[in-house]
Amino acid sequence: MKKLRLFLAVLISFSSLTFAQGTAGTNAKFEYRNLIDMPTAGILKKGFVGVTLDVLPAGGVISKLEVGAFENFSFGISFGGTNVIGSGPVTWYRLPGVNVRARLLDETAGLPALTIGFDSQGKGKYFEDLHRYEIKSPGFYLAAAKNFDFFGYLSLHAVLNYSLERKDGDKDADFEIGAEKTIGKQVSVIAEYDFAINDNNGNALGNGNGYLNFGVRWSVAQGFTLGVDLRNMLDNRKINSAKADRGIFVEYIKSIF
Repeated sequence: MKKLRLFLAVLISFSSLTFAQGTAGTNAKFEYRNLIDMPTAGILKKGFVGVTLDVLPAGGVISKLEVGAFENFSFGISFGGTNVIGSGPVTWYRLPGVNVRARLLDETAGLPALTIGFDSQGKGKYFEDLHRYEIKSPGFYLAAAKNFDFFGYLSLHAVLNYSLERKDGDKDADFEIGAEKTIGKQVSVIAEYDFAINDNNGNALGNGNGYLNFGVRWSVAQGFTLGVDLRNMLDNRKINSAKADRGIFVEYIKSIF
């Protein structure tokens, strides 16, 4: 316990000395491209590379590489599997995920930022018989975001998306909402609710409650953000029905120029 306290103290000191500017807190330098699972209207700046790592239950790990290729345009690739952490054989995903996004409208005093995109990376176990992930990929989406000055910053997000994972019999579009609230210069709390309209019919895995997720993000050093997540707070899965899944999030963003 003493070693853990010492490690945290050193980490806090280090982050303060390096004027941490990741994606969390009022000193954030970069936009969120995702809250937890839902995409946002944020986009990676031109000339920057972002590497993220999601550590999920059942030894799941997903890594993603994104590149800000042009102004208001970025793309990336991701890959992962289950039982990556643990013992026994690893079950890799059948295909890598691809993502691309383009900013349609920058945020103004009266209008939100708008971004269109595509992301084929789902999360959790992949079910071969249903051709879908435990958490469906967003697919095609339109995302909006608006920021407000409220004891720091409050950001509100909304997404309309259409996943290509439809062989479970549920072919509906979906809608998600979310929020981020800064807590000081380096920390933010985030929340999202996926109505899961595309995961409640046919052979779908959801039971109609939707997915409610919470997370904390901490900018610990320049471009470096750590986070912890709680997913499925409403126990929306017909399988693996433990009420909340715990996950770890790691992100590093750096200029390539």
